[in-house]
Amino acid sequence: MTSELPGKAPLDQALLDRALVEEATKKSGLVWVRGAGEPAARALWHVWHEGAACLIGDGPGEQPLPGLVHGGSAEVTVRSKDKGGRLVSWTATVVELASGSEAWEAAVAELKGKRLNAPDGEAMTGRWARECRVLRLEPTGGVLPLPDGDLAARPVPSPATTREPAPAGLPKLLLKRRKPK
Repeated sequence: MTSELPGKAPLDQALLDRALVEEATKKSGLVWVRGAGEPAARALWHVWHEGAACLIGDGPGEQPLPGLVHGGSAEVTVRSKDKGGRLVSWTATVVELASGSEAWEAAVAELKGKRLNAPDGEAMTGRWARECRVLRLEPTGGVLPLPDGDLAARPVPSPATTREPAPAGLPKLLLKRRKPK
């Protein structure tokens, strides 16, 4: 299937799909990923690097990557950074990068700049090499129809999660007006 723009040569639909996947994924800091055999998608932060979404995880203090195995497939849904709505869904081949390889070093350099609140600062790349997996989600072709319904998986239990009621006095403290001096 081809599209034609006024005054331009016909465009291949696969090329348009690839551009949509790349631009949408590059601009979004968060994607929903469902690995093979997983019942629900999981929100994961990533960076777009050399034609694929790169992820770090499965180590202490990092995001879990269930169902994402080397050579397997995944379904990726990209959201709008501005509005949060779904833009595009695409399939990917999962490639696990070998720690210390040239591809691993390049991906980690990109991921390092986007990692927020790392507990070990500059030492995180060494921890990633020892304890984590770096994955590339490489697009396999065209786009998929956008999924219906909720994509969210139940949050993984964590000591960082707080589900306690707010203290009774907190609203008073937050709404209290300061007296002029």
